Amino acid sequence: MAIKILLNEHSFSAPENMTVGQLRDREKPGADVLIVNGYPSEKEYVLKEGDEVVFIRRGEQPKADEMEALLVARHTPGVHQRMKEATIGIAGLGGLGSAVSIALARMGVGELILVDYDVVEPSNLNRQFYFINQIGMAKTEAISRILKDINPYVSVSSFRIELNRSNLPDIFGNVDVVVECFDRAEDKAMILEVVRESLSETYVVGASGLAGYGDSNSIRTWRVGDRLFIIGDLEKSAGPGQGLMAPRVGIAAYHQANLVVALLMDPIEAIAQIPDILD
Repeated sequence: MAIKILLNEHSFSAPENMTVGQLRDREKPGADVLIVNGYPSEKEYVLKEGDEVVFIRRGEQPKADEMEALLVARHTPGVHQRMKEATIGIAGLGGLGSAVSIALARMGVGELILVDYDVVEPSNLNRQFYFINQIGMAKTEAISRILKDINPYVSVSSFRIELNRSNLPDIFGNVDVVVECFDRAEDKAMILEVVRESLSETYVVGASGLAGYGDSNSIRTWRVGDRLFIIGDLEKSAGPGQGLMAPRVGIAAYHQANLVVALLMDPIEAIAQIPDILD
């Protein structure tokens, strides 16, 4: 009797009571990383119906048709399939947006729509995911190159423009989630208002209060209604004597990316777990 599993994300029939080591010896001899359901497995593990299995040989350059499955081999089962269906818009590619885009590329999101009008300059490098050799390059171009090197299977569309009330609905009209990564309060407010008015099914994940250093746990996720979420301490805004720096900005960016994943996987559960900002 055979059981159905996924081997490198392809349907596969394996004999009942076969171990992952036996399957490795038959399908990819010499593989030394055996992953079952997102976690390294002992070769004695007996395969079960529905298991997701990936074999990797350390130091080997994978074939093109294997690479995508290997990149997400450590994902929780079922996550990659949902990520591939999703389209995410990122408004602003500074400290938040550059880090969020990279995190979501590593998740294997189907499409990223990136918007920023600025160029990389030296003071960006204290917190933004760029490199010295990219100074002077448009941020849309710089991050697109980085994302291609991380995960070429993610479709990236970029717009070097300034978002406004007129163009935002067209650019982000088909996204599942808009991630707001702007610095100025008026830009943040504009995005929230336009999405609420024109994109009735779209979630917005914003941020406020990320400056300085100190208590990491003060950066939290808050809910404002059912479609808007704010991440930060809601207090420490950037200003004279209180700069934006990599650690706290990075914490907030990964809060944003993690919430995007949670909303894509199970929005009802994700929303239920987040406190309302008015409570």
